[in-house]
This record gives sequence, C-alpha cells and structure tokens, in this order.
Amino acid sequence: MARFRIGISADLLDSRGEPSFGPAPLALLDADPGVERVYLPKGLKAVTPELLAGYDALHINSPRVSRESFGNGPCRTRVISRHGVGYDSVDVAACTDHDVILTNQPAGVRRPVAVMALTYILALSQKLLIKDRLTREGRWGEKLDHMGMGLLGRTMGLVGAGSIGREILTLAQGFGMTQLAADPYADPALVAQAGGRLVDLDTLLATADFVVVICLLTEQTHHLIGARELGLMKPSAYLINVARGPIVDEAALIAALQAGTIAGAGLDVFEQEPVDPANPLLAMPNTIVSPHALCWTDECFAGLAGGGFTGILEALHGRHPRNVVNPEVLDRPGLRAWLTANA
Repeated sequence: MARFRIGISADLLDSRGEPSFGPAPLALLDADPGVERVYLPKGLKAVTPELLAGYDALHINSPRVSRESFGNGPCRTRVISRHGVGYDSVDVAACTDHDVILTNQPAGVRRPVAVMALTYILALSQKLLIKDRLTREGRWGEKLDHMGMGLLGRTMGLVGAGSIGREILTLAQGFGMTQLAADPYADPALVAQAGGRLVDLDTLLATADFVVVICLLTEQTHHLIGARELGLMKPSAYLINVARGPIVDEAALIAALQAGTIAGAGLDVFEQEPVDPANPLLAMPNTIVSPHALCWTDECFAGLAGGGFTGILEALHGRHPRNVVNPEVLDRPGLRAWLTANA
C-alpha cells in the first residue's frame, strides 16, 4: 500500500483526458513505489478541508487555497505545489500556520514567459494582427497606412526585474533596444549583467516604447499601473501585461486606449478571468489578447509539472524542496518532526 497520496489538479488534463504536461513528469511519480497519484475532482474551484485531510501533497493549477480551505479538522497535506510561478491564489500565511510547505516553479516559466513577452513586442511593433486582417479582408492596398515600428534604437521597459524579467533582458539584447527596468527589490548588478539598467517607474513609463509588466501581484502592486501611470506613457508606446491582470487598472487602460493616450496593448491577463466577452478590450483593433495561456507550450508545462513533482517527492522523503514560497514553515516544530520521520 502506498505511503503517500498525491492529488493533481484535474484542470491540467486536456479534452481527451490526457495530462497536458506530457508523460515524463508523471514518470517521476510512478517510479516511486511509495506514491499513489490521483486527479482531483473536475471543476474544482477551491481546495476543501476534505481534500487537505485526504492527501499528503497537492499539485494545483487554478483551484484557490484560502484559510477556509483548512477548516477546523485535521490537515494531512504537507506540500502544496503551484503549477506556475504566481501564488496570489494561495493564502501563504494559512499554509504556514498549518505546517504546509508551498512551492512554486520559477524555472519552468522563465524562458516561456520571456518568449511570450517578446512575442507581444514583435507582433505589436510589426502590427501583425492588423496586417493579417487586411490580407484576409481583401484590403491589400491599405498596408501603407499601417507602418510598423522598428526595434533598433527603441526602448523596452520592464516593470519587474526578477528572474523572468532578467531572462527577457537577456533574450532581447540582439534587437538593439535600450533596456530599462523598474524594481525596488532588484539587484542592479544582476540587471546590468542581463543588459538592463534600473530606473524609477515614472522615468521608465515616460521613456519606454514598450512597457512590459512582469512583477508579482501583491497588495503593493495591485493597480500599480493606473490612469496616472498610463498618462506618463508616450502616445506611440505599447503596454504589455504578462503578469497578473489586477496589476493594471483595466478601466483606466480601456480609457487610455479609447482616447489614444497610448498606441496599443498586448494582454495575456485580465482583471476578470475568464474575460467577459463584452469587455471593450476584445473589440479594439490595437490590442492583442490571449487567455492567460500564450506561454503554454510543451516546454513550459513539462517544466512546471516536473519541477512541482520533484519538489513534492523531496519533501515526502524528508528533504527540503526547492522554491519554497514560505521558508519560515521549515522551522515549525510540527513540520520539522514530519520531515524527520520521513527522512
């Protein structure tokens, strides 16, 4: 009989019922005879106390984990692994209070999200979707009215200079752009090593031709980009958000796009997800949108699941996993005793 029971979010199964991350990550779990893996119920919106009482570890995508998820009963779960780098859907303090390790997977998304940001820059600068529509609608003769923006000598500004931000800087060096970043927590030497320069947010917004939002969503970054900040941007500049929707005040962004305050936007995330079909952003010709999934590739999902499952196995066998979001939990007596018992 298996010692450990691992629950995997069912929203990681495709329409055929196959794992979207491929077979290799599952092989990590199947190679451990002490592990039983089970897919959680389909349509699960939030983790429940019953689930936390029935599994040693969870690997979750979209289900939320709140303080109410823990209830008042026993909590068997000792590891919650996020299928991604963001953890705004998880109550970190509640996890710590209940001796639960929370992990995320920055390595799995670093290159895919960086490529996604550059995809938006390239598509917007070349007016790719506008020219696609001209071709499909027989408006070939209008192409001179939609001249693109060359990247040489332009300025890219990143709102956030963590590991993904630095990956964007590294990959973008060949385009000949000036590269700026605004991040009060970033190491200037690491940013410089990646080809960028730290400036304050207002300077970045006023200077950049492409503003890329790539910071974490926190209480401090909620609506970090609002009407004032959008008003600082050049009318020819584009806003790209590949982080979380609520970092940008969506109503202010809609107003800026409608007024022509900025040239356009590339959005993989929205304040409300799934996005309302009546959202004005979806009808604007100067926006490119995707369903919080543009970076979803075989490379991305295999990295996320592989990293998550590896961390779970490390913890279940008494070792400290990588990428612990709440490292203070490792000093709690209850968790230390659990790790020691499984070592």
